[in-house]
Amino acid sequence: MALPINIEQLVHGNTVEWERLEFKKGWNPEDVLHSMCAFANDLQNWGGGYIIIGVAEENGQPILPPQGLQANQLDSIQKKVVELGNKISPTYFPVIQPYTLHNKQILVLWCPAGDNRVYTAPDTLGAGAINRSPYVRIGSNSVIARGETLRKLQDLTARIPFDDRVNNRAKLADLSLGLIQAHLQEIKSDLFEESRSMSFEDLCRTMHLAKGPDEDIRPVNAGLLFFSELPHDFFERCWIEVVWHQDLSGSKFRETVFKGPLHKQLRDTLSFFQTNIISEQIIKLEDAAAAKRFFNFPFAALEEALSNAVYHKSYELGAPIEVQIWPDKIEILSYPGPMPPVNAQILKSNRRIVAREYRNRRIGDFLKELRLTEGRGTGFPTIYKSMADNGSPDPIFDTNAECTYFLVTLPIHEDASIGAGIGDFPLLFSNLSDLQAFSNGASNGASNGVGMPAIDLINQSLHERVVEMLTLLLKKRDRSSLFETMKLSNQSKNRAKYLDPLLELGWVSMSHPNEKTHPLQTYLITDAGKRILNLVNQS
Repeated sequence: MALPINIEQLVHGNTVEWERLEFKKGWNPEDVLHSMCAFANDLQNWGGGYIIIGVAEENGQPILPPQGLQANQLDSIQKKVVELGNKISPTYFPVIQPYTLHNKQILVLWCPAGDNRVYTAPDTLGAGAINRSPYVRIGSNSVIARGETLRKLQDLTARIPFDDRVNNRAKLADLSLGLIQAHLQEIKSDLFEESRSMSFEDLCRTMHLAKGPDEDIRPVNAGLLFFSELPHDFFERCWIEVVWHQDLSGSKFRETVFKGPLHKQLRDTLSFFQTNIISEQIIKLEDAAAAKRFFNFPFAALEEALSNAVYHKSYELGAPIEVQIWPDKIEILSYPGPMPPVNAQILKSNRRIVAREYRNRRIGDFLKELRLTEGRGTGFPTIYKSMADNGSPDPIFDTNAECTYFLVTLPIHEDASIGAGIGDFPLLFSNLSDLQAFSNGASNGASNGVGMPAIDLINQSLHERVVEMLTLLLKKRDRSSLFETMKLSNQSKNRAKYLDPLLELGWVSMSHPNEKTHPLQTYLITDAGKRILNLVNQS
């Protein structure tokens, strides 16, 4: 059975950190036993790791193409891995899968974090061996836990991170097969094809999205957060709230709430920022041939800060992620604060945080597989570098003495005009800014800020041509066929009047976004455009 991960990406360290990968040129049962035990103990709450047999390493990096294993070795090694699992106490069994990499046979052992720490293993497999020890990962090595490390491991006994716990309020049917398969297809996992023929229960067990006996199998929290249609049914206020201030007084603002699976609400929020907030500015300098170009806010810094908020917040607390967009800064607030030993002083003095625990080991894995966050330890440096590369002031990271909150502030570029990119929308029709907010997640009953239901606003404002165009673009089309169907001439004035505003609003996307006049350019409605269309059709 295939693993729920892309093996090519895994081997190159693009999916999990190098510390969670162990490469073995050949079969060494004692080393494999100790690594299995160490990954099961999961001292850092990283979510376990992977042992890749048949691939040599040098300085922690794989040597490719791999040497591989002989075909007649695969069955015998898999049987011996089961024997090794019985030697660990409590018993522990990894998920085993043979793969072909560069036309060579390799064996991948997925060793998820165990639920019954502390795990111990024999120090040696020699005859008459009686000494057992708890093994942990320190860097990229499996070592015996001693002293303070052992005490820390013992403190973790039976303490399973919240995102990996069973949710007894939910049933297996609360997980969506469509969302799970879409995820597997996106990350190009071989498990996608197998998921078409296996039972839903087996699929959820294989992906560690559900646990328990056959008669009472239930989803884990991470599964519900990513693969249920409405996670907020199980986790109070599990969404992102964006408050968009039109001035510095705080009295004039619009609010949008992004709901749904974690990766969807994160992507929708980032799309909202790309469409409405981020803008490039150009200043022509009298004494230089080249103009000065910069963004009011660098998108990479915003993306990393918001992704980290989704990754590190506690979903046990009924508190959303709050994003405040001011004309001169963006603030991202999440609860609670950072995990020890990180505190307010460390946040102010360190640009790279290395020694820390992780609140959500499974959430981090899913976000990294989807390329929505980088490796652990890269968040702060990425934000600092993105702001510096753009010529922006340093970001500000803050918490209180009790670490009850975590606040990230991204100041606007010093040369940007205040509120640049945070003003009115291009007016294709009236009240377009309110419609844009609704397209990014509001429901029919939402208020537009003046007491008018959203659906009434749309009925009054939305141009018939826009509805027609969005409907036609439910199917991918080129501009010529689109305008021909709409009985419009394929001229630049019609493109500027009807198509360009929808592209700017993020309701329509291009197949070649970096080359507007590409000869093979096609157009397709986006999720935001579908939401507008659904609201209109429900009226």
